[in-house]
Amino acid sequence: MHLTLDQIRREGLAALRKRLGRAGMIRFLQQFETGAGDYATQRHEWADRTTLTDLRRLAGRRERSLPPHKS
Repeated sequence: MHLTLDQIRREGLAALRKRLGRAGMIRFLQQFETGAGDYATQRHEWADRTTLTDLRRLAGRRERSLPPHKS
């Protein structure tokens, strides 16, 4: 039986998730993604132009978009 590349990818992810759990699967896959650019420089550029008011506004948007908390 020949599997398509999509089927192989899906089976592989399912096996990783089953064996390692979701977080472990993600950590495993992140080993192969090196990214691009200079994260430290980009983070400092963002932080230098972001105010406390901006952060409060972003946090408020995030909080309103979350489902109600179950106790």
